[in-house]
Amino acid sequence: MKPREVIAAAMAPGGVELRLIRHDGDYVIALDANELMSSRLGGSEEALATMTCDRLKAGPAPRLLIGGYGMGFTLRAALARLGPKAQIAVAELVPEIIDWARGPMADLTAGCLDDPRVELIAGDVVDEIAAGKVRYDAILLDVDNGPDGLTSPANDRLYSYAGLGAARAALRPRGILAIWSAAPSAPFTRRLNDSGFKVEQVTVRARANGKGPRHTIWFAQKT
Repeated sequence: MKPREVIAAAMAPGGVELRLIRHDGDYVIALDANELMSSRLGGSEEALATMTCDRLKAGPAPRLLIGGYGMGFTLRAALARLGPKAQIAVAELVPEIIDWARGPMADLTAGCLDDPRVELIAGDVVDEIAAGKVRYDAILLDVDNGPDGLTSPANDRLYSYAGLGAARAALRPRGILAIWSAAPSAPFTRRLNDSGFKVEQVTVRARANGKGPRHTIWFAQKT
């Protein structure tokens, strides 16, 4: 059995360390004992994009905001689904994540960061949401393992009533806020409903072949 090799590390806000691990040709980004993402398990992140795009009614030139690049599964799936007039802003808080995408994981990245439809933002998606009044047709969030601030406690701002209100204000009419989670959360579903969204909760598998752990995606449409 081939060993797991830590090939890079980065400090996320809040003083937590992210590690890039290589194992038998696959990659894992880990936070302490938590495996945040793996190159073997991108199906639910792809579903975050494809299922959002399928729900959009924004015409040929939708504008999307993706919070968290991760390993790029969501971005690549969105690019494959959308036409040439789409615009996708990607906000990544940890600059080393992008360095890893362009470096050790360049084959996995497959040039998606250089697509002319993509705007890469080095910063906090919370700030982009706050600045984007009625700007986006969809906001896709995959910055934690669920609606709490695992990677950064400050991410709780995304999931509070105030954060959901800011996201709603940043969406165009009938826009969609899509949030990925490793597990369901009934309190968060109620919070979305209370914040003026029409909420659909979907269970998806971690692998693109329909296998692996079950993950949750909320699709919250601005009413």
